[in-house]
Amino acid sequence: MTKTKESFHINGESLLKKIKELIAEGNVTRISITDKAGKELMSFPLTIGLVGVVLAPVLAAVGAMAALLGECTITVERAS
Repeated sequence: MTKTKESFHINGESLLKKIKELIAEGNVTRISITDKAGKELMSFPLTIGLVGVVLAPVLAAVGAMAALLGECTITVERAS
């Protein structure tokens, strides 16, 4: 199984919405968030069968971080 990477440059306001969309797609294995200087702020794996209860704290942290960020980059690793 090969993995592909894709990056999205977005503003902090759209961060949580985009993360939720990516999770809903289902083929994402890891999400990394970096600031505009390229420093990794957060990275988390997504495994098959991951339930909402496990994701809730991650999404809460992403939401809090989104309020502080102007621009960021989301790097998505997908299984193909």
